[in-house]
Order: sequence, then structure tokens, then C-alpha cells
Amino acid sequence: MRLQDKVILITGSGSGIGKATALLFASEGAKLIINDLSEQQGTDTVKEIEAAGGEAIFIRADVTDPADVSAMVDQIIAKYGVIDVLFNNAGISGVGVLHEIEPETWDRVINVNIRGVFIPSKYVIPHMMKAGKGSIINMSSCIAEIGLANRASYAATKGAVLALTKSMQVDYAPYKIRVNALLPGTIMTPFVEKYLKESYSNKEEAIAGLQKRQLSGDLGLPEDVAKAALFLASDESSFVMGAPLYVDGGVVFGKNA
Repeated sequence: MRLQDKVILITGSGSGIGKATALLFASEGAKLIINDLSEQQGTDTVKEIEAAGGEAIFIRADVTDPADVSAMVDQIIAKYGVIDVLFNNAGISGVGVLHEIEPETWDRVINVNIRGVFIPSKYVIPHMMKAGKGSIINMSSCIAEIGLANRASYAATKGAVLALTKSMQVDYAPYKIRVNALLPGTIMTPFVEKYLKESYSNKEEAIAGLQKRQLSGDLGLPEDVAKAALFLASDESSFVMGAPLYVDGGVVFGKNA
């Protein structure tokens, strides 16, 4: 039980990587706070955790809204007294080349993917500082390290999240708070399904193309990222600080002949 009795907030945990991570964390003894905009998906995640013998509650909150997030954090502290781990997982896709993206579309991707890390961190960190410990995991992407066609807004946000992670680590290391980033490759989630549908006329051809650029020869699963998040959330990563953890099937540092 690598997370026994740790209180963990995962944003965007109603589906995809967030849900897979919540299920895994619960199986390792954590007390989960499931956060999502979808009440249906969030409560479904809680039900799955409880059915497996775990502990979880659902709180609906918009991660870009200070009032929502502040109220959510207050509710968690009132119930548990502490937040041991914050996983800033919530995010949205952004498709298009820069000169074709409408300003309001650009602003929405920036708002959710960057502000959605800033606001939860802002309200959770003071409690971690008071406790003198904590682990924050920020969801970046391997796109922060590589160029990828048709993804300008998304790439901009994930590069920003990686840079923010490093800066946060410097600021909060004196309080024994660790801040690290996950950099997944292409993971088959509803998020990616939506991207494939929006960007390609033939989904199967698109998947085949994506598989070719990964040394693994296949796409990742949400559980692959969840296992990496488990390492960063646990005390096993106590000497890992400000680090990008790649879960990308070899996209960034490998190239097939």
C-alpha cells in the first residue's frame, strides 16, 4: 500500500488518465478526491473506487475558477485536514496551426491548460507549506520537447506547464514540497479519440501513423501514465524534484530507422 492514508486530489479524474490514476491510487490505500466538470463521470469514478473497497469523494469544480477551487480545497481540509498530493491533470485538446486558430479558441486552451494548473496549486500549496510536505504532479506532454504539426495552442500550454513545474520546485523546495511533471506521448484516451476525430478523415490510418513514430510500436494506455504518477505521488520518489518524467513510448529520444 504505497499511498496508505494519503489524501490526494486529482483534477479531471472523471475519465481517461485521471480516472485510471484515481483507481490505481485508491488500490494503493489513498483517500481520493475526484474532481471533474462532469458530475456523472465523477460520481461513476467514485462508485468504481468504492466497489473495489477504496475511499473517494466527488467534488465538482471548474479548475479555472478561483471561487470553485477555493471552496473545493476548504471542503477537503475540513474533512481530512491535509492534502498530501495534488495531481493537476485536467486539460483540453487544442488543434490547428497558429494562423488559423481563432483568438477565443486559443484563449480557452491557454486558460484551461495553464490557469487550470495555477489555480488549484495556488489554493493547495499553502496547506502543504503548513504541513511541511507534499507532492504536486503537473500534466505536461512530450509535445513540450518536440515539434508536432497542427498543435500550436496545445504545445504552447504544455511547454508552459513544464517551465512552471521547474519554477515551482525552486520556490517550494524549502517547504519539502516536491513538484514534478509527467510528459506522456500519445495515450488512447477520450481526449485523444476526440483529437483524432477532429484532425483526420481516416481514424485507423491516423492511429497507424502515430504508432510508427513511437519506438514501442504502439500507443500508450491510461494505466501506463497512472503507474508513473504513482511513483511521483509515493515516498519512493522523495529524491525526484522538478523533473520531467517521460511516458511516451520513445517519441522524444528515439527514432526508428
